[in-house]
Amino acid sequence: MRTEITELLGIQYPIIQGGMAWVAEHHLAAGVSEAGGLGLIGAASAPADWVRQQIREARKKTEKPFGVNIMLMSPYADEVAKVIVEEGVKVVTTGAGSPEKYMEMWKSAGVKVIPVVASVALARRMERTGADAVVAEGSESGGHIGENTTMVLVPQVADAVQIPVIAAGGIADGRGVAAAFMLGAKGVQIGTHFVVTKEAQVHENYKQRILKAKDIDSCVTGRTTGHPVRALRNQMTKEYLRMEKEGTSFEELELLTLGSLRKAVVEGDTVNGSVMAGQIAGMVKEELSCQELIEKLVKETDALIGGAGFYE
Repeated sequence: MRTEITELLGIQYPIIQGGMAWVAEHHLAAGVSEAGGLGLIGAASAPADWVRQQIREARKKTEKPFGVNIMLMSPYADEVAKVIVEEGVKVVTTGAGSPEKYMEMWKSAGVKVIPVVASVALARRMERTGADAVVAEGSESGGHIGENTTMVLVPQVADAVQIPVIAAGGIADGRGVAAAFMLGAKGVQIGTHFVVTKEAQVHENYKQRILKAKDIDSCVTGRTTGHPVRALRNQMTKEYLRMEKEGTSFEELELLTLGSLRKAVVEGDTVNGSVMAGQIAGMVKEELSCQELIEKLVKETDALIGGAGFYE
């Protein structure tokens, strides 16, 4: 399963683990990288010292490449961007903004930069600024989302840029991976399925909520505010959608969700917390190790398109 992405990142399989806030820490990142994919540490809104510590802990568990995902809206983004260079991290993915101001520093240090994009326009802009690849993330993804689905976004981005495209959103098994390659992607990024791996240090309640999810359990809050977020339905999303319908102010809606992701991931409150997960949650039926999951994905994909020339 060699593609431009495996060559670019020095990994065995073109499978990247999403940089999910509160979920993507060193145990999971190292587990994915050891299994032949690319693990990511999700910096989210964490201070630079926490990110530095996570990088060092991941290095104790794997000698294989792993990366860091930076949320560019974070108040610590400038410091985290420097930590990437200081700690010799070779891959960075970015979300919630443009990484242009850090590009020169990162490129000088040999860092591969892969922004997450939700539109053709942003993909083209990232290519112009020196990005090595882009993650085209469809609205099926968990967490903050754009409007276009993976099925329509990936081929349009693949046609618009010369750099490799990684597909994200709605990928749970080999069928999804094979479809991504057929749409023009050279790799995939998977989030929700990795939340339910044995290495993921999340509360058991969070894992069980995903494992028990049905196809209709996914919903999107925040469409009226311009900040749509996908999560599994619960009391919090029900309340949020009611308040949205009544025209509640953005500030009040923000108060309702303050700390809600941590509440679900760390404390296990899947009733009032934000159980961020993609629409494929209903397809996730068992807890596997990162090794088992990646081997399963590769085996299923190979059975479908292994000899069809899609990998190169």
